[in-house]
Amino acid sequence: MRKEGRAISLDTAPAGPKAAEEKVGAKPTGNGGRYSAQSRLGGHAPRTERTGRALPFDDPRHLQAHQWMVEEAYILDAQNYEDWLDILTEDIHYIMPVRVTTALTAGFDSAPHMAHFDENKYSLSRRVARFLTEHAWTEDPPSRLRHHVTNVRTFATPNPDELIVDTAILLYRSRGDVREASVISAGREDLLRKVGDGWQLARRTILVDDSVLRTQNLAVFL
Repeated sequence: MRKEGRAISLDTAPAGPKAAEEKVGAKPTGNGGRYSAQSRLGGHAPRTERTGRALPFDDPRHLQAHQWMVEEAYILDAQNYEDWLDILTEDIHYIMPVRVTTALTAGFDSAPHMAHFDENKYSLSRRVARFLTEHAWTEDPPSRLRHHVTNVRTFATPNPDELIVDTAILLYRSRGDVREASVISAGREDLLRKVGDGWQLARRTILVDDSVLRTQNLAVFL
């Protein structure tokens, strides 16, 4: 007997809240709110979660979010970190949990209370300030960076001025002339908030695809 395959529905009108939760899933990529809640620096972070299915690619909100992600990638590639700070909200939480390898039924895939990054606006600003001193040895000479951002999906939230954005990111980083370049693959869940006529980043959860990072240091941002 031939078994029918499963199609991905692009219908953007789920049958109801319960159906939407079952189809979208209560485990979004990154699940940023949960990681922020477990963090010592994430107590202030917004707990906004997605609602419904991913927005259509021609939705104006998706187009704005997609453009925002691309523009941010260029800022990070150029290491214009002072400009980057300007597009972060004051209550930003930026977290990159340490991934661990566990059994399928373990119920977790990161080390509790451990993170490569666990930052608020102040700590991020201190990292950026250090780049401007003569003591930033890890980035003098600076790395050559390329942030490849793809698989962008955008979700509405209960707040009309906030969006959840899922992306896949591949960071290529080359420094010096001898060491091999390093590559970091990760998934991100971002919370964008409308501020004035533009958008700012209010929360970022980065889930790397390696349990052991194959890079010399993490002196750059993803």
